[in-house]
Amino acid sequence: MEARIQVNAKGKEEPGFFEKFAVHAELICAAMSGILILAGWLLEGTPSIVSYLAAFVIGGYFKAKEGIEATIENKELNVEMLMVFAAIGSAIIGYWAEGAILIFIFAVSGALESYTMNKSHKEISALMELQPEEALLIKNGVERRVPVSELRIGDSILVKPGERVPADGVIQKGESSIDQAAITGESIPVEKSFHDEVFSGTVNLSGAITVEVTKSSTDTLFSKIIELVQSAQSEKSPSQLFIEKFEGKYVKIVLLAVVLMMFLPHYLLGWGWQETFYRAMVLLVVASPCALVASIMPATLSAISNGARNGILVKGGVHLENLANLNAIAFDKTGTLTKGKPEVTAFLAAEGFSREELLWKLASIENQSNHPLAKAIVSFSKKEISTPLVEPDKMEDQPGWGITAELDGEAWKIGKASFIGKDAVAGLAGENAGRLAAEGNTLVFISIDDVPAGMLALKDVVRDRTKAAIGELAAEGVHTVMLTGDSETTAKAIAGESGVDEYFAECLPEEKVDRLKGLMGRYQTVAMVGDGINDAPALATANVGIAMGEGTDVALETADVVLMKNDLPKIAEAIRLSRRMNRIIKQNIVFSIVVIAVLISSNFLQLLDLPYGVIGHEGSTILVILNSLRLLKS
Repeated sequence: MEARIQVNAKGKEEPGFFEKFAVHAELICAAMSGILILAGWLLEGTPSIVSYLAAFVIGGYFKAKEGIEATIENKELNVEMLMVFAAIGSAIIGYWAEGAILIFIFAVSGALESYTMNKSHKEISALMELQPEEALLIKNGVERRVPVSELRIGDSILVKPGERVPADGVIQKGESSIDQAAITGESIPVEKSFHDEVFSGTVNLSGAITVEVTKSSTDTLFSKIIELVQSAQSEKSPSQLFIEKFEGKYVKIVLLAVVLMMFLPHYLLGWGWQETFYRAMVLLVVASPCALVASIMPATLSAISNGARNGILVKGGVHLENLANLNAIAFDKTGTLTKGKPEVTAFLAAEGFSREELLWKLASIENQSNHPLAKAIVSFSKKEISTPLVEPDKMEDQPGWGITAELDGEAWKIGKASFIGKDAVAGLAGENAGRLAAEGNTLVFISIDDVPAGMLALKDVVRDRTKAAIGELAAEGVHTVMLTGDSETTAKAIAGESGVDEYFAECLPEEKVDRLKGLMGRYQTVAMVGDGINDAPALATANVGIAMGEGTDVALETADVVLMKNDLPKIAEAIRLSRRMNRIIKQNIVFSIVVIAVLISSNFLQLLDLPYGVIGHEGSTILVILNSLRLLKS
């Protein structure tokens, strides 16, 4: 019958009954196999055998298909083929029920592995749901709905209240509150206005905004997040690659041992032919490394899925394994340990000047400039004053020095101490200037008609959770280092505030790489955390590169791990997740090897019957997968 696609209330396509059946087919077939085994147990004679045979075919279909295709493709036998041979061997010696149970439990373990895969893909599905499919394009004053894929850089789109932003861009017109939780993890909506950046997948909450598209649909931050999760799920860890190489050789050894077992005990130990063949079939069942093969991949996928759900995107199992071995982490300063934007930390009005009036006029002048310090001063002033800003009569930038302006007949100077006059500002600043400068502040002085009127201190302040993050890393035994291009004074101040163990100041991008190589010589496994283009070489050099989600595209593409919520304590969380994953993998491997050794020994001593061999072997595989699924929990 032809598969059908249904359309939901939102107009999106949904899979019909047969598509949903296909997704769960492996589990359904395993369940049907179990029902047929029960029927075979209740029936007698030929009907019983027919029921068991149906259980073989239905329960073993997926695994047999997977094994045959892999054998043809790789030209090498695998675990799935061992199980097929074991089930056929059981049927040959008349153990129909045991062979069917073997297939049933193997099918259940396969369904559990598929469940793990589906669970790890769930994050991508959830992300894809957030991606708008259409945009309202404005061209020549005409609005038209178009697929997002048709948008081009420079296009203007209208985003109405309640709609998701369909593409990365900057606001041309309007202002609104934007819910950025899907991208940055910020729980509080962010106010956005003219020329502010907006991201695809975020939600416009209040006002209508016109956005100029700055990135194609395939290059948006949202698309890159999806690519990161997809690449993480396809890349295998070194442990997994080793197990897969080991599997092929091990299967050949088992088959050779089974062939020898069919003959040698008869001649050397005097076993009967029936007992010899029976023990060979039991060996075929219990020596299969199913649990060993399933020890790593489900655990790795579960850990990657857990991380993605918590805003930690890891690009593959190899990087997740490396996180557990970190001995040191190097941090960029600006935008990583700090917020990346200057803020006013202190404001002083000279005697005889009104603080409120001074701030109002200062903000009115600085509002005409695009300099980062000017924006910080305006932002600070607006929090303290309610008077509408005005335009100065005259304003002129003095590059490298500051600003001159005229407002209400007054001649203003705003800038460095040497611009205002060092002697003039000495009495105004007093001891404060030295203390604030030592703390890493940039000092801006104000004079009106050549009279010192005020002083501001501005600094790129440390992120709220930086100190907590450094403390958590110290608790995990990780040495922390700050690499920055800033001056020694600023670096020393920020290092003290953040709590890092060590810092290097005045580093150019190539010097950061050299410092990082030095750290790798001292600490072996070292991570680098950064967000800018200048951090990309160091991110690529480190054993593990970690990028902040708000960082540049180059940093995101170069890094091995991305912190989508820009939350530094997530680094320690990722290390703990990695170490937990490695512990569970070790538990799985040791448990699998012990079970196989015990079962083989018991079989050789003629203490193990086929039914118990089936239960012990396949039961261990299920337990290993269930143990791995614990990593899905936060």
